[in-house]
Amino acid sequence: MLRPGSIALTVLLALLTAIGPLSTDMYLPSLPRIVDDFGTSIARVQLTLSVFLVGFAAGMLVYGPLADRYGRRPVLIGSLTVLLVGTLACAIAPTVDTLILGRFIQALGGAGPVILARSIVRDLYDGPRAGQELARMGAIMGVVPAVAPTIGGLLDGIGGWRSSFVFTLAFAGFIAVVAVTRLPEMRGGDASVRLSPAGILADFASILRSGAFLANVGVLCAVYAGLFAYISGSSFVLQDHYALGPLGFGLAFGAGALAFTAGSLAGQRIVMRLGMSRVMGLGTTMTAVGGALMLVATLAGPGHPAEIFVPMMIYLAGLGLALPQATAAAIMPFPQRAGSASSLMGFLQMVAGAITGIAVGVSVEAAWWSLPVYIAALGFAAFALWATTRRVRAALPDRRPPSI
Repeated sequence: MLRPGSIALTVLLALLTAIGPLSTDMYLPSLPRIVDDFGTSIARVQLTLSVFLVGFAAGMLVYGPLADRYGRRPVLIGSLTVLLVGTLACAIAPTVDTLILGRFIQALGGAGPVILARSIVRDLYDGPRAGQELARMGAIMGVVPAVAPTIGGLLDGIGGWRSSFVFTLAFAGFIAVVAVTRLPEMRGGDASVRLSPAGILADFASILRSGAFLANVGVLCAVYAGLFAYISGSSFVLQDHYALGPLGFGLAFGAGALAFTAGSLAGQRIVMRLGMSRVMGLGTTMTAVGGALMLVATLAGPGHPAEIFVPMMIYLAGLGLALPQATAAAIMPFPQRAGSASSLMGFLQMVAGAITGIAVGVSVEAAWWSLPVYIAALGFAAFALWATTRRVRAALPDRRPPSI
């Protein structure tokens, strides 16, 4: 079994969290080919992204309370099983409707590893140390979306779009085996946790009464919605408008993921000194600057793809700074209900992403320039939310604990 505090456990938790991004990023370069293969519309294929977020959100509402009630490990095993079934369905889907259904099942399972990894972090760490651990996980996790689109582009050229799902199936299967055999139970079940709809809603209602939770989740939802706007629209904008091929798109997308990794690495180094709120502020400042630069560059630029992906690298570096801190700060007040708090946070995050993804999918087909408009607006919204909620978040532990 892996020891708490070891780098091996951090890597495993990061890879569990990365299964969700891998499930989406791997097949992004293939979206135009899926449109052609099924003879359908861009908006229809975009549903494979938006439905994934809907399924992810639905799963997040369930896994947290289940993990609080029955413990982390058994719920993780069940969610990974659902994930593998959904990924297999995507790989063999005969129609676009079957692919959409498979993505929904894949998302239902993929929500579990994310919720469980966050809950385990809250079980083990507190205050800025939790933010530091999540930042370390984010830095490791960022490698997956950095290379996934590039690998997806290569696989698309070799074996078509289905090969990306086959690769994801193999990767998820390997992580599932390691998790089942090496991950210790961090927290046992709590028989007092109510699993009835009324009990779950009551727990969620008590969490929503926390101003600090709402403030941090607001920042988290804004920065994440900007990310998903890019995920939803960049494949079509960079490949159709800027004429990048699948491999070129994969490299451009991977550059953004490396920027996210750099931001996460920087965050885990400075959070113990500056505190979670200041690091979050630095990150949201970068998302606002990156979004504004993208909007200005695309309006005045010469029509080069760097107008999109270079400002997005600034946005994603800011995301790497802000996201782990907002996540840790949101669940910090709930040590006994970390699973439920993580579930509710994840649900709200996915809903924000799904709504943004649907809106971008419709608007980009009519006007490609709507993508930088969305990213600029969401980057500024994240900064504004951080700036206006500092007093609400001030009650949270934001300094290095003496015991660390």
